Amino acid sequence: MKTIILGIGNPILRDDGVGIHVAEELKKHIKDKNIKIDHAFTGGMNLLDLIIDHDRAILIDAIRRKDRTPGDVDMFKLGELTAFHTTNPHDLSLPQAIDMAKKLGEKRIPKDISVVGINIGDIPNEFGETLSKKIGSAVPKAVDLVKKEVKKNE
Repeated sequence: MKTIILGIGNPILRDDGVGIHVAEELKKHIKDKNIKIDHAFTGGMNLLDLIIDHDRAILIDAIRRKDRTPGDVDMFKLGELTAFHTTNPHDLSLPQAIDMAKKLGEKRIPKDISVVGINIGDIPNEFGETLSKKIGSAVPKAVDLVKKEVKKNE
């Protein structure tokens, strides 16, 4: 199964870059030639371009959920999200981009798209390349969750 794992975020906005930190750590543990591990500093249509031609995509990103504690890690299918926003007001969210691509006849969209969300709560976005202690402690949990997900389909 051709899989792409994408760490998403802004690497200079501290905790917003947690997905990138998780992807870097995963590179040390996953060596399967059918699994590509990469970064994405974008969303929407650009993100769709990165996941196309894969059977499965695992997206790792910072999320803000009031019902969870900062540092909590959850996995869900893309369609289970009630909201999935892009930071660019001139772009579409990934679900919107996928919907539009399907309507245009695109057939190369992954059938299985999972999201690993690391809750950053109301922690403000600050400039910096290191994660806060609370969010940094979530990286190993996210790495383990992705590794388990990958092994399910081996």
